[in-house]
Amino acid sequence: MLNGPNPDALYPMERHHNLVFLKNQITNPNIIVGNYTYYADFDDAKNFERNVFYHFDFIGDKLIIGNFCAIASGVKFIMNGANHETMPISTFPFAVFQNGWEKIIDQDNLIGKFPNKGDTVIGNDVWIGFEVIIMPGVKIGNGAVIAAKSVVTKDVPDYAIVGGNPARLIRTRYDDEQIIRLNEIAWWDWDAEKITKNLLLINSNDIDALEKVN
Repeated sequence: MLNGPNPDALYPMERHHNLVFLKNQITNPNIIVGNYTYYADFDDAKNFERNVFYHFDFIGDKLIIGNFCAIASGVKFIMNGANHETMPISTFPFAVFQNGWEKIIDQDNLIGKFPNKGDTVIGNDVWIGFEVIIMPGVKIGNGAVIAAKSVVTKDVPDYAIVGGNPARLIRTRYDDEQIIRLNEIAWWDWDAEKITKNLLLINSNDIDALEKVN
């Protein structure tokens, strides 16, 4: 019996090389991607890492993406290396250019000189639409939907639909009690056989029935 595509396949749809299971082409150790999460690009699926900007090794921040996410073409992640100070008179990053300008910082604490909002974390079963921009340190909850061309500047709750620039809550997909139950079910952590067996329920809105097989 077939239990879905091979999560270790780069091209889960063999004839469509513009869609990849993302974890299988990531080279940056600070980008962590779960099973079955895919990226589709109109031009070249290898563009994904090129669209993770200002992701400098010496900062060490991570981009963490869960299982079963759908990431559309042109989605961009801005990481902490893009941050500048806003408290001083000038926002210019003098210290990084050295040659005498490094005197304004403690050389052992270069990272601490600039704002750092931590890791960017995308939950499970998240749908990120065309050309979305996600800013540093944002946390996007399980089951969330991000509308096309949105700019996400703050955390997105579980099962929320957000859109706009900056992205704002449009509505939630389920009520608070249902969201708690769905997070407890956490179907995205099931093995492939169990997912396949219960696929009709996962693809329904019958939380009661899905809960019974959890």
